[in-house]
Amino acid sequence: MPLRIPILFHANMQHSIQEVTDEWPRMSEIIETVTFRAGYNTGMVIGGTALLGLAAGIIGVFALLRKRSLMTDALSHATLPGITLAFLFAGTFGLESKSLPVLLVGASVTGVLGVICVQLILHHTRLREDAAIGIVLSVFFGAGIVGLSYIQANAPGDSGGLNHFIYGQAATMRVGDVVLMGSIALVAIMATLLFMKEFAIVCFNDAFARVDGWPVGLVDLFMMALVVLVTVAGLQAVGLILVVSMLIIPPVAARFWTDRLSVLVLISGIIGATSGYLGATVSALFPRKPAGAVIVLTAGCIFVLSMFLAPKRGVFAHAIRRVSVRVKVAGDHLLEHVYESRQSTLTSDDFANFARMQGWSPLFQLLIRFALRRENMLGSKTRREIRVTEAGLERGARVSRNHALWEQYLVSHADIAPSHVDWSVDMVEHVLSDELIHELETALRNQGVDFPPSLEGVG
Repeated sequence: MPLRIPILFHANMQHSIQEVTDEWPRMSEIIETVTFRAGYNTGMVIGGTALLGLAAGIIGVFALLRKRSLMTDALSHATLPGITLAFLFAGTFGLESKSLPVLLVGASVTGVLGVICVQLILHHTRLREDAAIGIVLSVFFGAGIVGLSYIQANAPGDSGGLNHFIYGQAATMRVGDVVLMGSIALVAIMATLLFMKEFAIVCFNDAFARVDGWPVGLVDLFMMALVVLVTVAGLQAVGLILVVSMLIIPPVAARFWTDRLSVLVLISGIIGATSGYLGATVSALFPRKPAGAVIVLTAGCIFVLSMFLAPKRGVFAHAIRRVSVRVKVAGDHLLEHVYESRQSTLTSDDFANFARMQGWSPLFQLLIRFALRRENMLGSKTRREIRVTEAGLERGARVSRNHALWEQYLVSHADIAPSHVDWSVDMVEHVLSDELIHELETALRNQGVDFPPSLEGVG
């Protein structure tokens, strides 16, 4: 018999555990927060975080195109020892230990040092870039953790809040901190837009840029300097672990929507700003939700939506194109079959047998019929017959002729046995352009090979 241990509850035990649930804000509070009327400090934090997201989205485009995205991860982790060293340096020389400008200067120094270490490893060893980034990231971050432990053990009274640079805490930011963060972000935005042409040349064709006399190394260095600026600016708001996501996720999400650089920069900036704005707003409405994590989750949601819903590169659009191509090819096979059978109608039994041979599911058969009727390839349908229009017969004749042309070409020029070309021809006959058909005709005519005559029309 299992042992039962009675659990005794004290009458006031429910008050011994801190309440951790969030209360939903009132509609008036939501409206005030999203319209920057929830207080001066709150509005400044939301606006500054949105500006930071805008800067990260814009400069992140060129880091992505230059294949420097993982470098930003090493850079962000390399800032932690700089923060601890700057704290100790300020305390030693009588400065304010937790002065944000001093801490950010230290973060910038070690961040740049981390990037230089990666480059040195790449140039003087045979290690790949991912291995070099992993080494620098882990070593610098470990050194930063050791520094934080030392500070907490030897200066417990002044070290409170330093660990916020790891995960970020926008709620602790003062107006001066927000102004500094926004100013750095604004400088990065202006510099990126000013040198966008140079960045584009180096990102898309650095070999041409070198030949044309562009200082590729200097442009690369300046680009990474802007990444350092944005990374350092976002340390207190987002944290060094999550700030890299603001540089990577917005441009990757924007890439689903466009192929033009200017539009890519614009969309990426909008996604970054939206993520920063919504993350800071949610954190203001729900104080237990850290702004950095919510910003990253917001950017992640936008990325997922872009991945599925983008009109050209999205998953749904890609799936629709694949199904459309399959339906078109299957419809061509059906029209070719009807044309070669020398009739303009197809009985329901013949269609069912042909569909069974092709392995078409009932749903796929409906899609084929719908597509052919929409293109006026099929006429009215009775219970027993499917009528093919003149346009459908002409298309079937064209596909049949393309089949014969490509088959003759493979047999006469590629030395492939006729019994081995049918499957290949079935795949190619649907994509032959008029120019390629003319070249095939010319090649076969020069070889003296007979091929079907051109079809002006089929009635």
